[in-house]
Amino acid sequence: MKTILSLVVVCLLAQTSIAQTLVVAYVPNWIDLKSYAREIDYDRLTHINIAFENPKSPLGEMSYRRDNDVLIAAAHKKGVKVLVSIGGGAASGNEPLKERYFDLISDEKRADFCQLLVGYVEQHDLDGIDVDLEGPAINQDYGKFIAELAGQLKPRGKFLTAALSQGFGGKSVPDECWRNFDFINVMAYDNAGPWAPESPGQHSSLAAAKRQIEYWRAKRNVPAEKLVLGVPFYGRGFGKDFSNTAETYERIVAKHPGAEKQDQVGETIWYNGIPTIQAKTQYVLDEGLRGVMIWSLNQDAKGEKSLLKAIDDTIQADRN
Repeated sequence: MKTILSLVVVCLLAQTSIAQTLVVAYVPNWIDLKSYAREIDYDRLTHINIAFENPKSPLGEMSYRRDNDVLIAAAHKKGVKVLVSIGGGAASGNEPLKERYFDLISDEKRADFCQLLVGYVEQHDLDGIDVDLEGPAINQDYGKFIAELAGQLKPRGKFLTAALSQGFGGKSVPDECWRNFDFINVMAYDNAGPWAPESPGQHSSLAAAKRQIEYWRAKRNVPAEKLVLGVPFYGRGFGKDFSNTAETYERIVAKHPGAEKQDQVGETIWYNGIPTIQAKTQYVLDEGLRGVMIWSLNQDAKGEKSLLKAIDDTIQADRN
């Protein structure tokens, strides 16, 4: 009997450990979600973040694309959680939207805005909210906003997560936020790009990813089990053909045979190929981090060249 009980305990602990390795994928809602929802390999994912929805009026009424319904239903059928991600680059680069957020999370309006967000989550059968306010969109009210939102979401069994980067506003986030987030998606990419043409190079190296994680762990005291390492499914190019755009991994490997085995094409495009994605995933497993995050899933290749497959294969190999 003792032997049987011991085996049961071991199995339960193993299942708990396995469940802690998340694979979180951002999916932009400006693509054709009705079609794309049929292409997703849900069995390799734990969470999907629909990016992005934002307040479309001063009262806080949120935007919503009806195609989201198709993705939410398909994901839930496979047991995948779906969160809505609010903010994004538009909130930091669009002055009116940024100011709208500042107004809605102010002391006078914060509670009502959070109540509206919770109602939005329940209305659309979502599993929670991912807060992707970045850079100049993070102000002195951010911490109080997160606390209020957590206080309203958590009693309903909903997730609250964040997307943060050390170099673009992360330093402004107060430490008391950590207890309110279920996990944090660390944006460990875009360390180089066409906005700095004088410094071409890899925008998301393994070394840079490790430095980001160590910043959050050692300097900001975020527990390892709340950190999800973000990886890019796109490359950054330099030169006249790229301006401020990214090249999807899917297009890179389609144009350049063998590109999936490396991280650079010529002297102009840097990205993460399969070996680097595998190494980052193994780092997550070795360090006991919560999981891997993807920006963005629709940029992946299919079949044996898939980066999502590389992530899942690495996780599965570690379990065996």
